[in-house]
Amino acid sequence: QVQLVESGGGSLQAGGSLRLSCTASRFTYLRRCKGWFRQAPGREREGVAAIDPDGSTIYTDSVKGRSTISKDNAKSTLYLQIDSLKPEDTAMYYCATGPLYGGACLIAPNLYDVWGQGTQVTVSS
Repeated sequence: QVQLVESGGGSLQAGGSLRLSCTASRFTYLRRCKGWFRQAPGREREGVAAIDPDGSTIYTDSVKGRSTISKDNAKSTLYLQIDSLKPEDTAMYYCATGPLYGGACLIAPNLYDVWGQGTQVTVSS
C-alpha cells in the first residue's frame, strides 16, 4: 500500500505563506484523487483542496483564492500552498488519496482511504 509523508509545517505569522509537501512511497495512485485536509483542536477534519488525475482542482471556500494545490508526478509529490495566512488556518494538515466518484474528486474526508501522519501548522497573529 502506498505511504504518504507530509512535510513543511511549522509556526508562521499571519499574512505569510506556507507550502506543504506530501511525498508518496510510490505514485501508482495516478488515477486517484489527491487531497489536503486539516483538523483543528476540537473540530472535525475538513477538506481543504483536492486535485484529480487530470489536474482539475477544488477548494474549500475558506482558502479559495489564496491557496493552490499542485502535484509533480515525476517526484511523486503533492503540494499545498496557502497565502495570506490567518490564525484560523492553524491545524494539523494531512494529505490523502482516494478513488474518484462519478469521475470527480471531492474533498469529503470520508471518501479518502489512504492518509499521511499529518504536519502541524500554527499561525499566530
